[in-house]
Amino acid sequence: MAVICLLVASCTSVGNAWMTATAKDQIMLVRADPPSFGWHRLITQARTHPDLAIFVSQHGLPDFLAETGNHQQHYLILYYLADRKAFACRNDPSRELLVEFAGPYPITDKEFRMLDTFRRDPTRKPAVR
Repeated sequence: MAVICLLVASCTSVGNAWMTATAKDQIMLVRADPPSFGWHRLITQARTHPDLAIFVSQHGLPDFLAETGNHQQHYLILYYLADRKAFACRNDPSRELLVEFAGPYPITDKEFRMLDTFRRDPTRKPAVR
C-alpha cells in the first residue's frame, strides 16, 4: 500500500511539472466542456492561489489563459473576449500564495480576431495577421 501511495504522489508531481512546463509562454483556450488544457491550468492555479479563485468566481471563466514568468514571478493573463478585456495577475514573491491583479486592459482588434478565430475552431492554428 505504501508503494502505491508513493507512486501516486510521484505521478502527481511529475504531472504538475509537465503541465507547468507545457503551459509556459502559451495562450490556452479555457473551455470547461470538454475540459481544455487551459481550463485544467486555470483550475490548478486557482487551487494554488485562492485570490485567483475568487477573481474567477466574480468575473467568470476567461476565454483564454496565458502563462509566462521568470525565476522570481509567475504571470497569468486572463482574456475575456465578450468584454474585449484582459486582466493580468502575478504572484507576490513575498507571499507565495497571493497574487496581484492589474487591469482591465483592452484587447486589440488583432488579438481579438486571432483569439476569436481559434475559439471558434480550436483545430486550426491561429494565424497572426
